[in-house]
Amino acid sequence: MRTVDRTRLAALMQVETQRFIDTHPKSAAHAQTTHTLIGGVPMPWMRRWPGPFPLVLDAASGARFTDIDGHEYVDLCLGDTGAMTGHAHREVGEAVSKQLARGATVMLPTPDAVWVANELERRFGLPKWQFALSATDANRFALRFARAITGKPKVLVHDWCYHGTVDETLVVALGDRTTSRGGAIGPQVNPALTTRVVQFNDVAGLERVLAHGDVACMLIEPALTNIGIVLPEPGYLAAVREITRKHGVLLIIDETHTICAGPGGCTKEWNLEPDMFVIGKTIGGGIPVGAYGMSAEVGVKVEQLQLSDGIDVSGVGGTLAGNALSMAAVRATLTHALLPEQFVHTKQLATSWTLGVKAAYERRGLAWSVQQLGSRAEYWFCPPPRTGADAAAAVDHDLDAFMHLWAINRGVLLTPFHNMALFSPFHQQSDVDIHTQQFDDALTALVD
Repeated sequence: MRTVDRTRLAALMQVETQRFIDTHPKSAAHAQTTHTLIGGVPMPWMRRWPGPFPLVLDAASGARFTDIDGHEYVDLCLGDTGAMTGHAHREVGEAVSKQLARGATVMLPTPDAVWVANELERRFGLPKWQFALSATDANRFALRFARAITGKPKVLVHDWCYHGTVDETLVVALGDRTTSRGGAIGPQVNPALTTRVVQFNDVAGLERVLAHGDVACMLIEPALTNIGIVLPEPGYLAAVREITRKHGVLLIIDETHTICAGPGGCTKEWNLEPDMFVIGKTIGGGIPVGAYGMSAEVGVKVEQLQLSDGIDVSGVGGTLAGNALSMAAVRATLTHALLPEQFVHTKQLATSWTLGVKAAYERRGLAWSVQQLGSRAEYWFCPPPRTGADAAAAVDHDLDAFMHLWAINRGVLLTPFHNMALFSPFHQQSDVDIHTQQFDDALTALVD
């Protein structure tokens, strides 16, 4: 199998970097004059794009956006699922504008909240719901309730998982020990005190870990996404459910990213049976929101906890959680977006994208791979990984940066943390074709 010549890669990266600088003078000037923002950006992940400075947004609509230099891009990142429904969705914008004129937050329930909870039950199958402002918060709250309900101190996650900025989940396995994931800043305690870790697709390892008897809950994505798409092997998720029940461990499924599998996420598509369920950003159509659901049995116990005298200092809630504006946005999103017929369209596009990528690297004899999960797909510079550790070991930062920058310079934006594309109902086959062509051209420059 062929490999990429590193000298050639470095030379091409220099050319693409200069092209980026030459064609984005206004974004460059913005970066040079921005002194009050740390790193020149309002949030550190915005600095993770390739190039010496970040692009600056002018406007976004549907499946595209324009930067302040006037360049238009096919957006295959979509705010890392935050804009999976498409940018500036008309019905969501109208609902938010209408609610904003009637009051954004009063710390009181609204009819929209009841409608949303009923719709979430219909889609995902869990009968009881509460809200937060992000999936990170929803995960935090779910972990607290799981420990309180079971009386056990630890949580279990997959190696190289991602569940937002939750301290207990920013971990990796080091042999049989739990350690902080590289880059995790200032962990409040040794994560070995709070968390156990198991490899994805490792049934025997799951049995060993849960035999300790100190795990309250297992928090999972049905497929790993943030370290790249790692799919479950046949029977793995059924084994997870069976083994967690055997050991009295609550199963929490986080579908913040895996909602790309369909209107009810992997939970509905694959007939999963979680005790608790978390979802975030996507259901808000761009407005911050998180939600967590639970079975009737867990709901009874959570309600008992919430009625206790100490609930004001429980570490669960937030004055903006479940606010009127967010609930209006979610209602509009779930009414007009993330619908079955839309997923038919977006999955077809993801399949076409996958086939285009595969054809290009196979023609060059490269030992690469591509994975698809519903309306999301991603390519790797290695065979398909089986675990998060396999995926992490295969990361090629230099090649990642080149492929991203090459794409940006030709009007395509991929998700910055990996080589992933996500499709909205506003994308068309022509958008896929643009990516397929520039991807093929990149490989021509690299190896032909």
